[in-house]
Amino acid sequence: MTKAWTRWQDWAEVVIGALVLLSPLVVETTTAAMWTMIVLGALIAIDGLASLAMPGMVYGEWFQMVLGALLFISPWVMGYSDLTGASWVSWVGGVLTVAAGATAVPLANAAHGGRIAGTA
Repeated sequence: MTKAWTRWQDWAEVVIGALVLLSPLVVETTTAAMWTMIVLGALIAIDGLASLAMPGMVYGEWFQMVLGALLFISPWVMGYSDLTGASWVSWVGGVLTVAAGATAVPLANAAHGGRIAGTA
């Protein structure tokens, strides 16, 4: 079984979330862009911490992928696609969040089932 606080994917999610959360300090934003990045960054980081603490929580990884997709589309939906820095933070952060969540799903499934990933 996967031990708590050991999955690199979940640590990556925490770091990605924190970077997105803090990025309005260094990139030009509008009010909508700033709050979108703060809220989604915080949710990504919090869900990453929850997945670290409870490695068998499979729905947390799926939720992480939804958050990543929302972050990716947010420049168009929230109207800040003309802000290059904020848009790229959202696009790259969204893709990396989805990728980290997708690679953690098999591990979360294995932890949920009480077995080591890759074994039957």
